[in-house]
Amino acid sequence: MTREAGTPGPDLVVRARRALVDGVLRPATVVVRGGVVHEIRSDDAPGPTSGGADPARVDVPDDAVLLPGAVDSHVHVNEPGRSRWEGFWSATEAAARGGVTTIVDMPLNSVPATTTPGALRYKRAAAAHRLHVDTGFWGGAVPESLGHLERMWDLGVYGFKCFLADSGVPEFPALDRNELAAAAREIAGFGGLLLVHAEDPDVLAAAPHPPSRRFADFVASRPDAAETSAIATLIETVRDTGVRAHLLHLSSARALDMIAAARDEGLPLTVETCPHYLVLDVDHLPDGAAEFKCCPPIRDTGNQDALWDALVAGVIDCVVSDHSPSTLERKRAGGGDLQQAWGGIAGLQVGVVAVADAARRRGIGIEAVSAWTAQAPARVAGLHAKGSIAVGNDADLVVWAPDRALTVDVARLAHRNPTSAWAGRTFTGSVTRTLLRGRTVFDADLPDDAQVPPPAGLRLNRRGRDGVAWPEPGVEESRRDNLGA
Repeated sequence: MTREAGTPGPDLVVRARRALVDGVLRPATVVVRGGVVHEIRSDDAPGPTSGGADPARVDVPDDAVLLPGAVDSHVHVNEPGRSRWEGFWSATEAAARGGVTTIVDMPLNSVPATTTPGALRYKRAAAAHRLHVDTGFWGGAVPESLGHLERMWDLGVYGFKCFLADSGVPEFPALDRNELAAAAREIAGFGGLLLVHAEDPDVLAAAPHPPSRRFADFVASRPDAAETSAIATLIETVRDTGVRAHLLHLSSARALDMIAAARDEGLPLTVETCPHYLVLDVDHLPDGAAEFKCCPPIRDTGNQDALWDALVAGVIDCVVSDHSPSTLERKRAGGGDLQQAWGGIAGLQVGVVAVADAARRRGIGIEAVSAWTAQAPARVAGLHAKGSIAVGNDADLVVWAPDRALTVDVARLAHRNPTSAWAGRTFTGSVTRTLLRGRTVFDADLPDDAQVPPPAGLRLNRRGRDGVAWPEPGVEESRRDNLGA
């Protein structure tokens, strides 16, 4: 490679015998300039001429693989307002350690919820200088925000989340069927994206809810019919309004046929599932262990097998964490009564590793896992410079050691409260280095206190190129933000 006089040389050259480029593992040299992939060469091509200082260089070990950074589009950071549950610093450090280079933050369980322009500015300010990975934001569709959603879209949120059943927090009420239709029409009008937590409140209300430590009883209280009924409503709404919709955290495989039919019909519906549904099953969960409680719930092994089949067939698009932590006190409420404990799994740091290990056991390669955890979530969210190693994309890269074992020590996880559904499990495969726009943000082979450098992540804005920082609010704007204006 040659360059003209006065043209800046590369910042970084990354060489790997196995790099995932265009869906195939092959030898590659990735040349990075200004945090962006400038060129991808075959590994035996001539090296760059520096014309000055030589670029930094990363040589990926021969037994490792270079992957694109994962994109987790379903993360509850909880800051501001519930930062004892989680926060931007701790959540994004966990992401970097888990090979996730971009997250999109959910509009709850922060206080205020991200349902107004003022709340978005407040959250944006709270995230400043605290991000180890790049971070975008979803907005919220609640009854009070209907008719005003385009203002938040213009401020750069990536879409709007709603619940059809109780969200678990009072500041984020659910939409009824008519409100869902109104939100869909409004969002379709400006070309936005609607995200839906699909459980039918009437089905949930009719199900038994006895105080119980038994996971079988908890699953019975959130039956498959709650999902299938709500998903049928969502599909009808998409058909009637034309809104682009994304189905969150699919748990029940019984909805797969109707989802496949809707997609065959050409409806603009995408679907995600989560690592806990793909790796854990209700028959092997210890009763009373609330770290495994989530809504919708973990179901049986036959259900799990069907979810894997749907991923391979392309009926499910992506796998994201639905990282939803709380304080230990809130998670253990009720002393093991699963009806009282907080329903959320803290899995951001371990999700990709857990799915890769389970995929390997099923004979599925890391190429597919990366497509589900990086490329597809980026596509769904509209993060066009993320999710793949390609010229023009951000140089978000992960060194993956496929044979390196990882035993999850909950005390060494970066998220704020030391509880996890993955505690004590050993996986084959591990993230050893994470680079964000060409800058190392995690290196497992450094001493513990040097593995993660100071924050380098940016707040992402849908309106501009991914990676462009939000402007800092002025004094008057900050005052309005704190009032929730």
